[in-house]
Amino acid sequence: MSSASRAAAEALLVAEDLEKEYRTGPEVLRVLRGASLSVRRGEFVALVGASGVGKSTLLHLLGGLDRPDGGRVLFAGEDLFARSEPELVRYRRQDVGFVFQFYNLLGELSALENAMIPALIARRPTAEARELAKAALAEVGLGDRARHRPGELSGGEQQRVAIARALINRPRLILADEPTGNLDPKTSEVIYDLFLRLGAERGVAFLVATHNPDLARKAERGYRLVEGRARQIAAWPD
Repeated sequence: MSSASRAAAEALLVAEDLEKEYRTGPEVLRVLRGASLSVRRGEFVALVGASGVGKSTLLHLLGGLDRPDGGRVLFAGEDLFARSEPELVRYRRQDVGFVFQFYNLLGELSALENAMIPALIARRPTAEARELAKAALAEVGLGDRARHRPGELSGGEQQRVAIARALINRPRLILADEPTGNLDPKTSEVIYDLFLRLGAERGVAFLVATHNPDLARKAERGYRLVEGRARQIAAWPD
């Protein structure tokens, strides 16, 4: 069995020949043209590519936020888009967590309250959601900042709150879209090291889209999205 076939067989997430296009009046923009990749359980995979090449579109499809025009997504061996809409909602709530470049925290809420939101949406009791949020904040090193609002936190701290929020329902996969795009180099390294630690300790898989080649090199494997197709990177350039 080839290394690519073995990776797919062991994968938590597999994208097969994904197609996606957008229509604006008579014009058609083909963003994805047969994109394929895989992510194993507990693995940290980087997705690189120029701005506008379709990295965010691909992550949206893998997260069940949008449907492809062709191809399929397998999660734990099951066709994601063969699921009913309630099952897709459950997937987005329980199996996958999202981290974005812009932290999307609610300014009037504390770090603890922001981190609680996915658990409350999943209809967990408030007391349970609070305890889960406390544990998640402690896990990302913000146990002593739980009562602070976003405006009282640094950019790196806000992103760690967003990561705690993504972790609270104990997903098996985290999809991160330019999660360090607004952070300085030192803080960016802290965030990526946190991803690596969480992957090792929790077995969470990470697929991270990034422009930063130095940080992408921290990944166990990488893909480059070019002309709508994902090409596995054999070795990072020096």
